[in-house]
Amino acid sequence: MSQPEEIHSLAGAYVLHALEEAERETFVQHLRGCAACAAEVAELNETAARLAEDTWSVPPPAMREQVLAAARRTRQLPPPRPVREPRRAPVRWWRHPAALTAAACLLVAALVGGVYAVQEQRLREERAATLAARQELARTQAVLTAPDATVRTADVAGGGRVTVVAAPSRDAAVVLLATHSPGAQKAYQLWLMDGGTPRSAGVLAAGQGSATHLVDGVGAADALGVTIEPEGGSASPTLPIIAQIPMK
Repeated sequence: MSQPEEIHSLAGAYVLHALEEAERETFVQHLRGCAACAAEVAELNETAARLAEDTWSVPPPAMREQVLAAARRTRQLPPPRPVREPRRAPVRWWRHPAALTAAACLLVAALVGGVYAVQEQRLREERAATLAARQELARTQAVLTAPDATVRTADVAGGGRVTVVAAPSRDAAVVLLATHSPGAQKAYQLWLMDGGTPRSAGVLAAGQGSATHLVDGVGAADALGVTIEPEGGSASPTLPIIAQIPMK
């Protein structure tokens, strides 16, 4: 060993008895004069002594045969099968919270829309009825206040009276009927007689005995008659005529 630096690195090999004989003799001579190597050799010897205690003891040769024999007697377990996730039942769209919420919203919207449509239709019908009533009232007032208006009355068979206010300038007349009820499912019907030919001038509601009715197209009529007809009226008068008023 000509290089002093290299001989310092032989402490480990010396402790493990891994040096050749010539190297060992050289390193032993070196240890006598190198305190550092001597201290390192002392520490390595102490460590080697600890490693040689019970923990690192070599097992007896019979142990290997016993372990192999036990392994041959032990039944090998099959490889574990992959664990499959339990298959979940498909969630119906109508059971899904989001779908239910959307369906509920659509249902509410449909209901609200339906109610709105019904109310809107009802309002339109009420407005139309109100407008028609106002227009008829205005025409009735125009007939009653017409300068050429004439008033004629007649008795109704069985009791009551019928009054006719005719205004040729308006080609209309106002009929005021005040009598008893015609009976269940019966109605009073008004007729204009043109040269002996009757034409319907209006049907009152079933069971109605008193009413004010505006009649148009009276200019050519010779007379106005009243009959009792089935509910809804008839195409031709059902005799007898219970009241008749001349128009000319």
